[in-house]
Amino acid sequence: MTGFLCWPLALLLFFLQPWETQLQSTGPRCHTGPLDLVFVIDSSRSVRPFEFETMRQFLVGLLRSLDVGRNATRVGVIQYSSQVQSVFPLRAFARREDMERAIRDLVPLAQGTMTGLAIQYAMNVAFSEAEGARPPEERVPRVAVIVTDGRPQDRVAEVAAQARARGIEIYAVGVQRADVGSLRAMASPPLDEHVFLVESFDRIQDFGLQFQGRLCVFDHCSFGNHSCQHECVSTLAGPQCHCLAGYDLLQDGKSCQVRDLCNGVDHGCEFQCVSEGLSYRCLCPEGQQLQADGKTCNGCREGHVDLVLLVDGSKSVRPQNFELVKRFVNQIVDFLDVSPEGTRIGLVQFSSRVRTEFPLGRYGTAAEVKQAVLAVEYMERGTMTGLALRHMVEHSFSEAQGARPRVLNVPRVGLVFTDGRSQDDISVWAARAKEEGIVMFAVGVGKAVEEELREIASEPAELHVSYSPDFSTMTHLLENLKGSICPEEGIGAGTELRSPCECESLVEFQDRTLEALESLTQNLAQVTARLENLEHQLANQK
Repeated sequence: MTGFLCWPLALLLFFLQPWETQLQSTGPRCHTGPLDLVFVIDSSRSVRPFEFETMRQFLVGLLRSLDVGRNATRVGVIQYSSQVQSVFPLRAFARREDMERAIRDLVPLAQGTMTGLAIQYAMNVAFSEAEGARPPEERVPRVAVIVTDGRPQDRVAEVAAQARARGIEIYAVGVQRADVGSLRAMASPPLDEHVFLVESFDRIQDFGLQFQGRLCVFDHCSFGNHSCQHECVSTLAGPQCHCLAGYDLLQDGKSCQVRDLCNGVDHGCEFQCVSEGLSYRCLCPEGQQLQADGKTCNGCREGHVDLVLLVDGSKSVRPQNFELVKRFVNQIVDFLDVSPEGTRIGLVQFSSRVRTEFPLGRYGTAAEVKQAVLAVEYMERGTMTGLALRHMVEHSFSEAQGARPRVLNVPRVGLVFTDGRSQDDISVWAARAKEEGIVMFAVGVGKAVEEELREIASEPAELHVSYSPDFSTMTHLLENLKGSICPEEGIGAGTELRSPCECESLVEFQDRTLEALESLTQNLAQVTARLENLEHQLANQK
């Protein structure tokens, strides 16, 4: 009878135990063979404390299902927000207990969501041999598990593609508010096996169970029927073909071809690399010229743009950071063709009020613009971004302030630079700016609000919103801005903007002048005839 009564008690205790223990007890620990596994954990401010605690339990529970060891599964953990922090690298621990202790001591960063920066760190640092990853020649699978609850504030597609190209298999786990498009851009193919979306942190154990099942796999390559031209490598998703050094894998996933030299070296070409036998050369877009270094191109030399910069001068920026902002503005000026016929630049500073530092039509050279930028004095008041947008729409792009007439179809571009939340409403004038045909860019630093940046910017937001966690590191935004602000063609399809010195313009001027002279000659002949007639009449009267 006693044994019978103890049976439901034991069953009850099983259901009351934490789910991390349940995950461990669902079956025997699987022996996966060697594996380098790095968890990339979102600890941004959107992850609430109790949610972060659930994620911590998830990691501990998943660790208990792994065959951890120097010659088995090596585990590393990094967390990220606006910065990246290594919790412990692959080489740090060989015992599961040490890993669990480090995870339980983890303190969230609680800032932004720079997922692309985290993937870059994982690729370049976490999976390096210095951090404990095994050498490529050992063919140990490298797996990254990214857990996030929001939308990245930086670009992820390109850096994730680079990581996958280096042989890192990426699982993207989205929780609750996660952006599905970003998850799909990060994950390895096939996406249905590498993208997981769970409704809340309480359900993240569902992924843990599925992931544990995927770890317990056999060596697909051992059967000899993989059809790989060069090499077969077993991964969690199945067999994958790899090519030898100097070869690239074709779209069939099995065949290899000799690598294009431009794809095989760090050529450094800013725009395009063209292979020429054992060498290569760099090309620039039409209208731009190759610089003396043979790699970089000059600025938007054929680009005609009316660009107005709205710079936040509120007290939260602080004087030393405002100087960095001015330097950043001048770096933008450096890649533009500033001239009356090319790019015209205007600068507006805003805080609790708005002040035009110089309008579009004032300066005709980059040197003049840069000197004027350096002379701007810091306002140091509130943050009335909505008022600044209104000023830009109503005044900055007027012909009176130097904007070219709309009939010339010169692109109008507005760039808003801010470090915090606006103290007034921005929605009306942000929408009005885009209705007026102004292409809007938003650059946020520090405590800038992502929702406001997206509301200010034109679509798609990924191309028109940039963010940096602090002022000292915002120079990395320049390349994105350069590629976005510089128009692909000098001006859009419409009335052509021509120099008055061009041949066709001179011919037009000559034709109009001849017509005017001919008309004047005819009028003069008529006046002469009337005078002669009047003289005859006077002579007859005498």
